[in-house]
Amino acid sequence: MRKVFIDCELQYFATASSDFVFNIQAAHHEWQDIMEEKLSFKPDSSATFGLGHTGQNRLLRLSDIVNSFSIRYQGTVNVNYPSPKGDEPEVKIANLPLDVIPYIWSSRYCESDAILKLANELFGRLTPGYCRVEAICQWIRDNIKYQPGITNSVTSSRNVLDGGIGVCRDFAHLGISFCRALNIPARFVTGYAHFAEPPNDFHAIFEAYLGDRWVLFDPTAMSPVEELVRIATGRDASDTAFSTIFGPVVMNYMNPQVIVSE
Repeated sequence: MRKVFIDCELQYFATASSDFVFNIQAAHHEWQDIMEEKLSFKPDSSATFGLGHTGQNRLLRLSDIVNSFSIRYQGTVNVNYPSPKGDEPEVKIANLPLDVIPYIWSSRYCESDAILKLANELFGRLTPGYCRVEAICQWIRDNIKYQPGITNSVTSSRNVLDGGIGVCRDFAHLGISFCRALNIPARFVTGYAHFAEPPNDFHAIFEAYLGDRWVLFDPTAMSPVEELVRIATGRDASDTAFSTIFGPVVMNYMNPQVIVSE
């Protein structure tokens, strides 16, 4: 078990009345227990709370924000990720739970149907299961360069393949796309992670459905998956944005600090 301390502050400036939808609270999930948490706003604002369409992501909405505004989330979370054995098998389509099936389908940023041929050329002959997904992650590390700020909100897995460069979001999208092309259900996960070197940022990884459970994978290998505090889960980044803004707004500051202890 890991105890993770979170202190995340975001600062914005809105030149006219604007609305925000944030997804920055730790998720209620079987692998993590939220011991304490606190949300604060400057100036004080009235928020509306609820779950997103996936039924897991904790959203909060703030409306009619003008001028300088900041939101701060603080929490202590115990993370108890059940480490995989490393021999988890792939699950036949006939045996998949129906709610897992949609994570085989192509989605906005994960165009698995467009890379079927490449996925099978690279990984089709490998032994199915956990090791094949690890091989996908290693291929991404070996062939895609990590460079902060190089991609944007419309970059998809095909763009990353063409350009050979990306960030954690792109690495996760590509891993998901390869898995789905091989009929392995996979989905996008965002969370708080501790990085050895700054700058602090939110982190994106993915999980694949193997051996009748979800297993986490990080193609960037930047932070141990067993320390990640899950914020959101979805088909891809379109389901998991930490901030969605409606109006003329500039972000001035972002600093999700994370401290991990045993």
